Amino acid sequence: MKKRKQIKYIHEGEYVAEVEVELIDTEDGWSPYLSLQDAFNLDDVRNALRCGDLKTASAHARLFIMRPVAV
Repeated sequence: MKKRKQIKYIHEGEYVAEVEVELIDTEDGWSPYLSLQDAFNLDDVRNALRCGDLKTASAHARLFIMRPVAV
């Protein structure tokens, strides 16, 4: 069993959250997968962004605002 860090991005409305998770690689056909805690963490960040609660979301992730580019 190997563990490796990866960045997951969550996009909700005009915000993007960058969340670091740990992927678990195993020999079975279901890998890689997230720990239960990382999965809950991603859900918490997503729900906080949906509610506009940036303080809670920023406790678990780096936040960014997406803006359209005028060309």
